[in-house]
Amino acid sequence: MKFAQPLQSALLIKRYKRFLADIKLPDGEIRTIHCANTGAMTGCAEPGSTVWFSTSDNPKRKYPNSWELTHTLAGDWICVNTAQANKLVTEAINKGAITELRGYSSLKTEVKYGSENSRIDILLEDDSKPGCYIEVKSVTLLENGQGYFPDAVTTRGQKHLRELMEVAQSGQRAVLFFAILHSGIENVAAAHHIDPNYHQLIKEAEKAGVEIISYKAKLSQHDIELHTCIEFSHP
Repeated sequence: MKFAQPLQSALLIKRYKRFLADIKLPDGEIRTIHCANTGAMTGCAEPGSTVWFSTSDNPKRKYPNSWELTHTLAGDWICVNTAQANKLVTEAINKGAITELRGYSSLKTEVKYGSENSRIDILLEDDSKPGCYIEVKSVTLLENGQGYFPDAVTTRGQKHLRELMEVAQSGQRAVLFFAILHSGIENVAAAHHIDPNYHQLIKEAEKAGVEIISYKAKLSQHDIELHTCIEFSHP
């Protein structure tokens, strides 16, 4: 996925109120930009890191700039705009880059499903096989060399796991897809120390037939592309 326009860089001063960040541009200007990531962003928002941001041409936006990437002081690249994850996975599937998800003739997004009134991120269909329901999660938390999801307690994520279990039990294909958007992460695990309920549910989901697929992205200020299947581990 190439960015629609060249990103600009600045130094991060601070992130606050979840949706806002103050940055310092190369010319010394202090600017407030929008942050689309509602999570904890642990390790992704350290003051002094380099922020790469896009600019919207929508004149109605109060904050026209959006935080897309962080280049950390340790040299890692992180995509902090979680809205990009679904686009990346959709693009990778359409290109045939996700080996496990090839062979379907139709791809739909944001389709209503399940008993808890959810919308599945991606639905793959083909006349010759059961439907494939894919829930996409963006992974950016790195702790002591280990990637984790989630980075905060997620009741919404727990709901999605229950919905996927129902899909698998109905005879359809259910997939939990981890998009690894941190260059320093080499494997991913459920964050038992952050959300023990999610950790327990993911074990139950696997037993119920939910597949877990994890792909790591190659990131730069020019583009992002999912390219390498990595391990999901069970600490």
